Amino acid sequence: MKASVKTSVVERSDEADLKVKPLYLESLTLVERLHRRLLDVIKDEFERRGRDDVNSVQALLLYNIGDAELSASELRTRGYYLGSNVSYNVKKLVELGYLHHARSRIDRRSVRISLTEKGAEVHNIVKGVYDKHVRTVEQIGGIAADDFERMNNALLRLERFWTDQIRYKL
Repeated sequence: MKASVKTSVVERSDEADLKVKPLYLESLTLVERLHRRLLDVIKDEFERRGRDDVNSVQALLLYNIGDAELSASELRTRGYYLGSNVSYNVKKLVELGYLHHARSRIDRRSVRISLTEKGAEVHNIVKGVYDKHVRTVEQIGGIAADDFERMNNALLRLERFWTDQIRYKL
């Protein structure tokens, strides 16, 4: 009797796997594609304004920093930076005058960064894009607040699942 129960559990699991797998893989593709599309939207806004002084990754980084004063490592741990070379972009943005950087008073090895006036201008451009989207996403995009609520909850659960995979070596 135990063997038959075990077999039926495996069969149900295989059925569930067959149902979940394409949906999971599609979600992964969509998350990646959405991030790239967001960068395209930001790039398009800067091109409309005739600005080519920062790229979309740098503009998003400046937006995410906002009023904060952070270390470069905090950019990644807080999820503000998704690129592969945060130190290159921070260095470049300092050179271009978009970021202040100063050694931490407490730990001289650590550098603290914050926006300059030029950086705040870029932040405000991205903020303006987001504000426009907030005003139009429901009417034009057909995505209501409860849709975002469900989507955000699912994405948070997926993030927790992935974090547990890493943390507990599942």
